[in-house]
Parts: sequence; C-alpha cells; structure tokens
Amino acid sequence: MIEIRSRKREEIIDITDRVKELVKGKNGLVVVYSPHTTTAVIINEAESGLLQDIISKINELVPKGAGYLHDRIDDNADSHIKASLFGNSVVIPVEDGRLMLGTWQRILFLEFDGPRTRRVFVKIYETKKD
Repeated sequence: MIEIRSRKREEIIDITDRVKELVKGKNGLVVVYSPHTTTAVIINEAESGLLQDIISKINELVPKGAGYLHDRIDDNADSHIKASLFGNSVVIPVEDGRLMLGTWQRILFLEFDGPRTRRVFVKIYETKKD
C-alpha cells in the first residue's frame, strides 16, 4: 500500500517511483488500485504542461457547481464524475523487477477532491520467469 497526501483539490501525483520500489525482484503483473470514488489512477507522461492540460480540460468538461444532483449531499459531484471518466486502476507487466512502461510513461494518481490523505493498493501477481 502507498499513502498519498494531496495538497490541492485537484492534483496529479506521480507515484511511479514508489511502485518501482515495491516490485523490485519480482516478475509478473502489478495492479495499482485506488479505493476512493473521487480519485483515479492512469498511465501517461508526467510533463508538467501536460498535467496542467489534463486538469484544465477535465474542468472544462466537468465543471464544479454545474447543478449536479449529488451536490445537494457533498458538493463534490464533479469529483466523482471526473474520477469515473479516468478509472481507478492500472495493470503493468513486471519483468526482472522492472515496470514494463514505455519511455515516457508514468503511473499517475489523480486527486479530484483534496486535500486529503489517500491510500493506493499495489498488488503483485508473481509468475515464474520463462
């Protein structure tokens, strides 16, 4: 498990290096999963301009306070909708203790209802090396 402390309402946090530490010496698949309904986990490039673009575009598509019915309860319907568009998990092959990510790929945690302390579960399904 990885603990994450977000500092903003909406934030993208690169957790790749923390996952790398957990898969050292392993072969198989790793699942990175967030159990929170207002967060997401994706794989993409972690270039700062792109991360700002992602937040900007998702806010354009799903603005806060747009008359959502759920806002009567928690005033965070936009956070739930944003998270549902991205998904809550990724699966990555692991070979010789290395994440088999592309050159620019990183594992990114997306916070849409922070700041909060969050948990991300990392489950490694080991296989024998061929």
